[in-house]
Amino acid sequence: MARSDLLLSLVKAGMQGDRSLFNRTVDAIIAEERAKQHHIFAEQLEESVRKNGKLLTPQPVATNESHQSLLHEVNPQRSLGDLVLSQVVRQACQELVEEQQRADLLRSHSLEPRHRVLLIGPPGNGKTCLAEGLAQALGVILLTVRYEGVVGSFLGETASRLHKLFEHVVTRPCVLFFDEFDTLGKERGDVHDTGEIKRVVSSLLLQIDRLPSYVVVVAATNHQELLDRAVWRRFQLRLALPRPTPAHIVEWFRLAGERWNLSTTLSPKAIAQRVQFESFAEMEEFALDVLRRTVLAQGQKEAASILMEKIEQWKTRAHKKVR
Repeated sequence: MARSDLLLSLVKAGMQGDRSLFNRTVDAIIAEERAKQHHIFAEQLEESVRKNGKLLTPQPVATNESHQSLLHEVNPQRSLGDLVLSQVVRQACQELVEEQQRADLLRSHSLEPRHRVLLIGPPGNGKTCLAEGLAQALGVILLTVRYEGVVGSFLGETASRLHKLFEHVVTRPCVLFFDEFDTLGKERGDVHDTGEIKRVVSSLLLQIDRLPSYVVVVAATNHQELLDRAVWRRFQLRLALPRPTPAHIVEWFRLAGERWNLSTTLSPKAIAQRVQFESFAEMEEFALDVLRRTVLAQGQKEAASILMEKIEQWKTRAHKKVR
């Protein structure tokens, strides 16, 4: 049985003759039924709508209001196995994937799979990569929110665009990723903000509450202290992605060596002991730096020599001081 809000939306579309709303709602119902493994009913519904071609062409919308301006769509390539994660985080992600993949069994016991994840940690430590890895594990598309398209300067504009964004998202299973979530989910008690941000946060939380469980929403923030208190309780999983430990650095270089076939005389542990890395993003940039110089050398310089040169360069690299 479709959710009540979808049925109400379908009735509203019929009463108002809104073909665009009708098509979006039917797509959402079909996606929800497929997620429940009700494939026969989903196909019957899809076939029934297909026979009436008049209802299949949505009313055109302005380009700047289309979902392409609100969302960046990516076919995920990076897997969870490519990432260096703590055991706690990896297990939580594996459990989430299992719940999504076995959602039909959970629903037979009146349970829904978890689908709201909050990622917390400093920049460059895998929050975006983890969202992509989850999408890849689930076999769904990754939709990243474009804040430049969502946030408007006029009263009510941002909330309206958020509504359009969520209307599009529910049409199929996906991972919806909010990077720098504090941009929208700021604390409503901030005395320096206007009433508009309070309305935006309220609208955002309401839309997240209404998301069906086949839409996995992942929010990431570097500034957890800025998030509204009501945001925290919306997320069933809250995972910390801190700066890499020495063991994480060693593991990362081991995986990188296998991925890029970096043959050097130094072990991953020896590299980790020689260079200070603040994030996984820095390690990736270092490895790519070595790889570029190796390719350009075309065998005229040994890989070990190139690696040592890069280590000396990176030792003097400026770092932002962290208090």
